[in-house]
Amino acid sequence: MLNAITDVKGLRVGHSTDYEGYTGCTVILFDKGVACGIDIRGSAAGTRQVDALGLGHVVEQIHAIVLSGGSSFGLEATDGVMTYLEERDIGFDVGVAKIPITPTAVIFDLAFGKHKSRPTAEMGYEACINAGEAVEEGSVGAGTGATVGKLFALGRAMKGGVGTSSVTTPDGCVVGALVVVNAFGDIVDNMTGRIIAGLRDSADSLTFSGTVDCLRRGQVRKLFGIENTTLAVVATNAQFNKREMTKIAQMAQGGLIKTISPVHTTFDGDLVFALCTGEVPADLNRIGVLADFVVAEAIKRAVKKADGFGRIPAYRDVVKAVKQPAADK
Repeated sequence: MLNAITDVKGLRVGHSTDYEGYTGCTVILFDKGVACGIDIRGSAAGTRQVDALGLGHVVEQIHAIVLSGGSSFGLEATDGVMTYLEERDIGFDVGVAKIPITPTAVIFDLAFGKHKSRPTAEMGYEACINAGEAVEEGSVGAGTGATVGKLFALGRAMKGGVGTSSVTTPDGCVVGALVVVNAFGDIVDNMTGRIIAGLRDSADSLTFSGTVDCLRRGQVRKLFGIENTTLAVVATNAQFNKREMTKIAQMAQGGLIKTISPVHTTFDGDLVFALCTGEVPADLNRIGVLADFVVAEAIKRAVKKADGFGRIPAYRDVVKAVKQPAADK
């Protein structure tokens, strides 16, 4: 097992990364169409084709999920994914063509790198070509320009990224998650309650201020900025319909609540996609609880694997500073 969302058989993940503009996109491909639901709780989501996930929509299956940097500009990456799928005759059959159903969500990363660098259709296509079972984590793909802890914008923020995790039950149920962590709030280890990445005391500090504590003391800004959003994808080999997967997406939001503080603000576009490949009968509540767990684990892995590219600190810089002997500091 890879401890990745691709432990759910039939899934592949690919990234396309612009290390000059510090942005990118990530695609999740499926061997066959899958049932999918969505739950959006942030107030600043940027999406495309998520209407197909509505319970009243005629479409019952989707063919890929795209996560992208570049804010709304990054939605262009979906064009390349649709081209890739159409070339392989994959999509919703409308008689004269097959239309790939590719729900997409974006993060705002324009302030971290070059704001004119955005994921393109070519990058979306490249992510499909790169897709495989091994999932690279950290500051790659849609997580390249991701950051966390932005009460005072990027000057006191830290690096976010992409993380993945999975769990397998004794009776063969598999639940995995992939998360792009670009949160307004801090990232918390839900086992210890300690902040592991987030708002720092100053631009030169590696000590955490605690966003909630700052807000409690009245240290607010009139304009927080919109450089936020955490995107999660949950996958399982269990057998459910779109309505049931929507409920699992709702339950999986618990993983964000446990590890991001604060979460679901008006400055975040936080959302969860939840999909199933329909291989194994399972209990909905059990899968929902496991989805909550793997989302939380993936969020922590995202920041632990992140690279600040020498521009802002990452989790690894905090760990290095703590381990460094006092005489060497």
